Amino acid sequence: MCGIPKGFSATHVTLLTQPHRVTIPNQNWLPIRNQKTGREEEQKLQFNFTVCISNLFGDYNNVLQFAQTLEMYRLLGVDRVVIYNTSCGPELDRLLQSYSQEGFVEMVPWPIHRYLNPSKGWLFSQSGGDVHYFGQLTTLNECIYRSMERSRYVLLNDIDEIIMPYKHNNLMSLMDMLQKQQPNTGVFLIENHIFPKHHFEPSRRFHLPQWSDVPGVNILEHIYKEDPDRSIYHPYKMIVQPRLVEQTSVHEVIKNFGELFKVPMDVCRIIHVRESLRGSLKFEQRREDKRLWDFKEKLIPNVDKVLKRAGLLGSEGRS
Repeated sequence: MCGIPKGFSATHVTLLTQPHRVTIPNQNWLPIRNQKTGREEEQKLQFNFTVCISNLFGDYNNVLQFAQTLEMYRLLGVDRVVIYNTSCGPELDRLLQSYSQEGFVEMVPWPIHRYLNPSKGWLFSQSGGDVHYFGQLTTLNECIYRSMERSRYVLLNDIDEIIMPYKHNNLMSLMDMLQKQQPNTGVFLIENHIFPKHHFEPSRRFHLPQWSDVPGVNILEHIYKEDPDRSIYHPYKMIVQPRLVEQTSVHEVIKNFGELFKVPMDVCRIIHVRESLRGSLKFEQRREDKRLWDFKEKLIPNVDKVLKRAGLLGSEGRS
C-alpha cells in the first residue's frame, strides 16, 4: 500500500492505525526478511533443504511408508522435516517422537479441530467445514516463513510423496544444475507420478519379514507407475527458495518474486505411492520405474534402524 520511490529498496516495515505525515517517536520497525540474499549469506543458512509436511490428521498411521520416505529424503540431502500434527496413530506417534528427539523432524502441534470444524477432504462441496482440509494452506505458508531465514530451499509436498531426482543422486546436485540453468527462478514445479499401491512387483523381493508387523505401505514393492492424464488438470508440487515466495497454495504459488520453471520429468519427478487415479488403465499400460531400488543398500538398514529405535520392529528385526 505504500509507494516506494523508484530505485529504492525497503528494508523495514511498521504498522500504523492511521496515516501520519511525521515520524512517530519510539515506533517499532520490523526488518523485511523475505528477500533474496547474496551467495555469502546463503552459505550461512542452517539448512540446505527443508521438507514441509502439512496436516497429519484422522489418526494417520502409515508408519512404514512414513519411515521409508523420511529416510529416502535423508539420503537425498534433506536436513529438516517440519510436520503439522493434528492427530496420528499410536505407532506413528512413537516414530515421530523418536525423530523429534533426534532433531531431524520438527513437530508443530496443530490442534485446529478443537477450535474449528475442519473439512476432512479437499473438495468443499463434499466436505464442507469451517476451514479447508485442516488448514492446509495456513500450514504451508507458515512453514515457508518459518524456514525463510534458515533454509536455502523448501520442498512442499505430502507425506506419501518423494521428490526424486533422476539424473542426480542428491537434491543439492539437482538444484545446483537447475539454478545454473535458471538463475532467476525461485519456484521449481515437479510433476506428480502415481504408483498404484495395489500393483506389486512380482518377485516380492522386498517383502521383508522384519516389516511384516509394521503398519503401512512398503514403497519398494511398487514399481509400476501410471502416466499422468495431461488432457485434464495435472497437479505439481514444488521446490522453492522461501525468500522468493510471498504466498503459496498447494500446487502453485500465488505471489512470488522470481520466475517459475517446470522441471522436465526425466530430470526430477514425484514418486507417489497411493490409490490409482487412472483405474481404467490396463496393467500393460503402466511403466516400470525402479528408481527407489538404486538406494536400497542404504535405505533398508536405515529404515530398520529408525523402526528399531522406536520399538516398532518384529522379532526378525531385533535378532
